[in-house]
Amino acid sequence: MDAIENQLHFRKAEQADKEKIWKILQQAITKRKQDGSDQWQDGYPNLQTIENDLKNQYGFVLTSKHDVLAYAAVIFDPEPAYEAMKETWLSNGQYVVIHRVAVSTESAGKGMATHIFEEIEKLAIENKVFSIKVDTNFDNEPMLKILDRLGYQYCGEVYFRNAARKAFEKLLT
Repeated sequence: MDAIENQLHFRKAEQADKEKIWKILQQAITKRKQDGSDQWQDGYPNLQTIENDLKNQYGFVLTSKHDVLAYAAVIFDPEPAYEAMKETWLSNGQYVVIHRVAVSTESAGKGMATHIFEEIEKLAIENKVFSIKVDTNFDNEPMLKILDRLGYQYCGEVYFRNAARKAFEKLLT
């Protein structure tokens, strides 16, 4: 583990993190647009999304010292869109949902998204949940590479806001 990884801390997001989270999501929205993607170009996610994540205690941040480097929504509740494709998942029991993964521009390309996924896997196991489900846009190459590298298996298409997205699951042991 290198020096920066020793300084990383994964924790539940707090109200005081809201502005930094929103800045990171805005950077990610801009990056997706620069990459020519339609993902996150329809007003989602927005500040209300973050406020809902914080209210529902879904928001998690990856920090170094006191700086927020990355964000993800980690949801232990069923995802209605995922329930619609029950027959194609690897499992049908309890699962963790990951949404809205975003890394600050300053931390991009340094393994932060991979680290946040690894932390979510630990959190799932601590909560005795052994399945993680996630989806991403068909053209989100960085995320598709992370999911492949971490052993997530493609399970089919899921639909959000009238658009198909690739859905993946990883079974944990």
